[in-house]
Amino acid sequence: MPVPYSQDLRERVLAACARSMKTKQIADLFGVSTSWVRRVKQRRREHGEVAPRPPEPAARYSKIDRVRLRELVETHPDATLVELRAMLNVQCAESSIWRALDKLGYTFKKRRSMRRSKIGPMSLNAVPRGNEASSSSSSTPVD
Repeated sequence: MPVPYSQDLRERVLAACARSMKTKQIADLFGVSTSWVRRVKQRRREHGEVAPRPPEPAARYSKIDRVRLRELVETHPDATLVELRAMLNVQCAESSIWRALDKLGYTFKKRRSMRRSKIGPMSLNAVPRGNEASSSSSSTPVD
């Protein structure tokens, strides 16, 4: 999280505003953005304070009950993210369900019951390939 600008800088910016300098000039002089200068002035005007506010802790609220989600995945292993969201009866994005599943250690491997694919033909071919075809035809060249 970024560190707020110092109180000294805020007071110098407001002093420059009191000297009727333009917002753009103040921003260039102190190396800050014009929007930050406007916000400092607005905060003093509306709230009477200019000190930086303490940072608010990030909310760690989760709509998704992970215990219930694990139970649903074990009982319905082929359910899609949309179906899991409907069974959980929560309003959230599908990506939220995916992140919860990822934190629980679930993966999305498809076709778990099939054999692993290999490099090579997937089915038997009745027609010989390459040199096999030319060597099996023992006909004499036609002029």
